[in-house]
Amino acid sequence: MLWAMKSMAQHPGLDDWAVVCRFLPAGWEQAAREQGALKRARGIADAATLLRVLLVHLADGCSLQESAVRVRQAGWCTISSVALFKRLQAAEQWLRWMAERLWLARSEPVSAGSYCIRAVDATTVQEPGSTGTDWRVHYVIDLANLQCDHFELTDVRGGETFKRIPVASGDLMLGDRAYGTPQGVAHVASQGADVLVRIALHMMPLYSELGEKISLLRHVRGLKVGMVREGAARVQVGEQRIAGRWIAVKRSRQAAELVRERMRRTAKRKQRSLSQQALAAADYVFIWTTAPPEALSVEEALALYRVRWQIELAFKRMKSIMGLGHLPKWSETSARAWIHGKLLIALLVERLLDAAETVSPWGYRLVATPQPLA
Repeated sequence: MLWAMKSMAQHPGLDDWAVVCRFLPAGWEQAAREQGALKRARGIADAATLLRVLLVHLADGCSLQESAVRVRQAGWCTISSVALFKRLQAAEQWLRWMAERLWLARSEPVSAGSYCIRAVDATTVQEPGSTGTDWRVHYVIDLANLQCDHFELTDVRGGETFKRIPVASGDLMLGDRAYGTPQGVAHVASQGADVLVRIALHMMPLYSELGEKISLLRHVRGLKVGMVREGAARVQVGEQRIAGRWIAVKRSRQAAELVRERMRRTAKRKQRSLSQQALAAADYVFIWTTAPPEALSVEEALALYRVRWQIELAFKRMKSIMGLGHLPKWSETSARAWIHGKLLIALLVERLLDAAETVSPWGYRLVATPQPLA
């Protein structure tokens, strides 16, 4: 599908636009007017033409000027680079609407055992000339089918937390250390779901049943490489006590030294000092979960946390193949429109991969009630 979107203007004779349209959410053309993307039809006759023009810029990574030349050569419309920029700004809510409808209309999640396993993470997007984070994309994938089931776009102040993710009973939420906080865990537990999260000792203190603070480093003393240890521990949020268990596995000597070296570089860059506790903790990986042992064994918990890497691979695909990492826009409106457009493309590609599980000679899945094409 990505090839189809990128080749539409370059090779009009190989136009697969009809296939692309079959994956778009129902009512996408009408929504173009309702969401303000097509208030007037000057130069662009309909929503289909508008989306094709935007995808040349978004999917192929062409500049505004090059995109204008390509769509004119393809015979779709005549539009200047300035007009295309304004069209992109106006299409922000429409692109967001289509992206949201795509993940809402995803395949039904397949539960692993009694859980629907969801991995949560965030990635950053930088504006031209920026030396830090300007935008943050919060992303959730269902690990049963590797499809996105929630996303949110925030500015740099939008922190990574489970609290911004909708959670349902039966979910098992996987997160890295940024999500290992008492408040985030409490949010998931309040919805009847479970967590499996990596923890940093200073971010999420653990307590015994008697309310005494647990020293994990003392409990894992003597642990050898290849050995795993677990124990009961609670997280406290005000008066609330959330029961769970910690799991620790020791790193190899080489892996631990690589972690410590990375910690030293970060501390030097931020002009901070490293505590002895932090350096000692680098010998281990600590995980905490609310899932009971009968539902999730130690081996299963560690294996599942390794699978969380799939969301990192999704980010790598979006940044390397779709160019999500570096934002070629300066205004806030065009920046949001560009990022939502990239997310729409990523979700369209996911739908193609899902449909491709059953290979057919005609190259796409037939649907019971196909949407009319403009």
